[in-house]
Amino acid sequence: MGLGLTLLVVVVALLASALAPFDPFALAGPPLAPPSRAHLMGTDALGRDLFSGVLHGARTSLLVATVVGALVMTIGLAVGMASGYRGGLLDDVLMRVTEIFQTLPRFFLAIVVAALFGSELRYLVLVLGLTSWALVARVVRSEVLSLRGSEFVEAARASGASDIRIILREILPNTLPAAIAYLGLLLAQVILLEASLGFLGLIDPSVISWGYLAGQAQRFLRVAWWLSLFPGVAIMVAVLGLNLLADALTDVLGGRG
Repeated sequence: MGLGLTLLVVVVALLASALAPFDPFALAGPPLAPPSRAHLMGTDALGRDLFSGVLHGARTSLLVATVVGALVMTIGLAVGMASGYRGGLLDDVLMRVTEIFQTLPRFFLAIVVAALFGSELRYLVLVLGLTSWALVARVVRSEVLSLRGSEFVEAARASGASDIRIILREILPNTLPAAIAYLGLLLAQVILLEASLGFLGLIDPSVISWGYLAGQAQRFLRVAWWLSLFPGVAIMVAVLGLNLLADALTDVLGGRG
């Protein structure tokens, strides 16, 4: 189910332009029209098609999750590998830095950055990517500590393999599964954070997002229930899919599945 829901969001995001019947910013019908054949999810206060907006919102969420995930994996793997393999003073320093990043309030930090530098999507991606890697780094470090004394690592070292070769060929492939499992949980949090910031109007209004759509619905909760329902369901599907997928991967990779 987790894989199916996640693939659904990915496919919708990739095919949003082909699936959406209207431009998400175009005035496509009467304001606050309820769901109908012409507008499957109704229209907003300006007459924009909500179905088209939800489809394009999936693209925004996927873009943010993908770029943040790439940053998190790059930094988390580098810090975790160096800390676990080298140990000693380097391990102590990197783990203290990791603990600092774990305590950072990402949501409020994103609000501060939006207030200081603007609400462009790139700033949100950078803030979330540069502050969300700590958990992955700790997971990778734990895996490396358990692997660096393994027989296959000792055999590679005895054969004259360099540290870089041992890390890339022997240790990295065995740490990736655990890191990917935790990454799924992290990306679900990222989507919720992006939606929360969009709800507060702290994301570029020229970019359609689920949080932005839900935020625009606040003034019409009593007269237009569909404006908050459908973006909320989209957020729930994406987050539920990633959480189920990550939980299943954790069970299987942990030997319990």
